[in-house]
Amino acid sequence: MQRKAARAATAVRRVLPGIAMLTALATAGLTGCTSSGGDRTVSDAKAGGSPAPAPAGKYRSLPSPCKAPEIKRLKAMLPTPDSLTEEQREKLYAGAADTSYDGDRHVGCRWAAGTPSETRLLYVGFERVVSYDRATASDDDRARQVYVRQLTDAKLPFPGPTTSPSPSASASTSASAGPGPSASASASAGASAGTSTSPAPSGSPSGSPAPVLGSRVLEDLGDEAFLDDKLGAAGASAAQARSVRIVFRASNVIVTVEYSVQPSAAGTVPPSTETQDAARELAQALSERFGG
Repeated sequence: MQRKAARAATAVRRVLPGIAMLTALATAGLTGCTSSGGDRTVSDAKAGGSPAPAPAGKYRSLPSPCKAPEIKRLKAMLPTPDSLTEEQREKLYAGAADTSYDGDRHVGCRWAAGTPSETRLLYVGFERVVSYDRATASDDDRARQVYVRQLTDAKLPFPGPTTSPSPSASASTSASAGPGPSASASASAGASAGTSTSPAPSGSPSGSPAPVLGSRVLEDLGDEAFLDDKLGAAGASAAQARSVRIVFRASNVIVTVEYSVQPSAAGTVPPSTETQDAARELAQALSERFGG
């Protein structure tokens, strides 16, 4: 009996290490599966987290608006009387900067020149738009919202730019088909805003009024742009002033050019084409400074 008991105890001692090893392996396997599942859960949580914020806008600062236009262009847009001294001309073309409490966000500059026949005013402004929540909108998105708001205030169509018609093309279209619904609507909008939108025929006899192109969306200027042309009300003793404003967006910067001409003689109307061309040429030069 004692021998049988000893043999049984020996057999148990031989089996126990194997059972212990199997138990340890099973436990390690379960732990590994749990850990792996936990890692996948963490990864899945990270994958479903908040989206990465949009990158900052292209422009982080603004150029000096008083130095943005070339002196040669300023002299062409702002003629001065011969009575001015050279020092007075230099001061005039240096411009007067607007008061700004944040030169990296909003800056502007103004010029004024007068001759016996007319007075001309020029303004150039830069506004850098910043999104305070780039997780929902980028700087460019916010800048486009600012641009669209100004476009809407100017009572111009949205969305999308349209080709600016040339005087000859508009005249031939009007002669062949007459004004369509869209042309009538534009004319009504222009009239309510104090602008002229109906171009005269290109074949007008000499001495007739020059063709007038009213407010419209522009192409090939920055990312998007529009022109707002306003003519002051006619008066018996007051001359009509014409003011052309061009606004365009370059990434997250809004650029504004305002050019006004007011003749001294009553009954004189500043030409639309000449005033708009001068403003557009300056706007194009500024666009190129922003890489447009």
